[in-house]
Amino acid sequence: MIAASTFDLRIDRRGSNCAKWDKMEAIYGVAASEGIAMWVADMDFRPPACVQAAVEAMAAHGIYGYFGHEKTNSDAIRWWMRERHGWSVEPEAIFTTHGLVNGTALCVDAYTRPGDGVVLMTPVYHAFARVIKAAGRHVVECRLAQQDARYVLDIPAWDAQMTGKETMLVLCSPHNPGGRVWSRDELRQIADFCVRHDLVLVSDEIHHDLVMPGYKHMVMPLAAPEIVDRLVMMTATTKTFNIAGAHVGNVIIPDEKLRAPFRARMNALGISPNSFGMEMSTAAYSKEGAAWVDALATYLDGNRRVFDAAINAIPGLRSMPLEATYLAWVDFSGTGMEPKDFIARVEKQAKIAVNHGSSFGAGGDSFLRFNLATQRAVVVEAAERLKQAFADLQ
Repeated sequence: MIAASTFDLRIDRRGSNCAKWDKMEAIYGVAASEGIAMWVADMDFRPPACVQAAVEAMAAHGIYGYFGHEKTNSDAIRWWMRERHGWSVEPEAIFTTHGLVNGTALCVDAYTRPGDGVVLMTPVYHAFARVIKAAGRHVVECRLAQQDARYVLDIPAWDAQMTGKETMLVLCSPHNPGGRVWSRDELRQIADFCVRHDLVLVSDEIHHDLVMPGYKHMVMPLAAPEIVDRLVMMTATTKTFNIAGAHVGNVIIPDEKLRAPFRARMNALGISPNSFGMEMSTAAYSKEGAAWVDALATYLDGNRRVFDAAINAIPGLRSMPLEATYLAWVDFSGTGMEPKDFIARVEKQAKIAVNHGSSFGAGGDSFLRFNLATQRAVVVEAAERLKQAFADLQ
């Protein structure tokens, strides 16, 4: 059994070339010596012992050559998807990319042409729009609606937006930053929308292991098996096990015809796997890794409860109910403040570095995203700082 104290251990990441802590002063003006880093979506926890052991074994061997035996990693991915998500994956369907931002970019390159429209359900993970625009494609923002303080689909409005120039939809499931675990019915609605408008569906499911107790994630190929001929699945160990620096991701393409253009782009760009990432991922997708993830989900749920109780007690602030991920999405619209004003209170007074809602696209302006994947004591401290920064509203 993994004890909560495993995650309570405070690890000083400052001065370790850590983007989350070492870049926040340059970007946000929040000094690492007195601030709290709650922006970059990685965790302040060490990965499970099995991952650390894999790295130590590589270091002990002392030779860091090309990785050449992908079957062990493929078997681990297939085991994990079968045991944790009930989905059987063929080994030939699996491609290894340098993370899922790279995977998204490869999909844009393989399945769309310059000038095409790529649909995003906004607000959504900001890197999607970045790579789409960089590739010379057009971002089509289909705004999510809100119902009972949570995001829901607005399919009729999206249907009306389509012009026929759209060729792909990138889905974030579970949703970042809103924390939604999409239901089977919602996933089928999205699948039907893609069929109706002839879109390739890229389902980024990087957060699918980080689900709060009481919720269950469903992988898209099980929700809508009839659309596998247009479906690209993306999963990874990196978010689940806090090994984002390994830059390794799984792009899983069930349909052979759909694999061909993706394989061609990977070959043309000379992409091959990182040996450290492959060894770490193989070790993570194991029974020991599974036990660690289960304990992590319980701990994150505790952080969520502490944070939400504090935030929702501040007049004008509301934390969207978190069903998955470790990213709290807080709405400041009730304060009546402009974004620059509530951002100043969070960054200058509370000295907390967070992601600005505007970077997530249409519908995000009144929000800030807080990373709760840190020690409970840090979450408590952040909540107290926010309470003081907005004390005049109470």
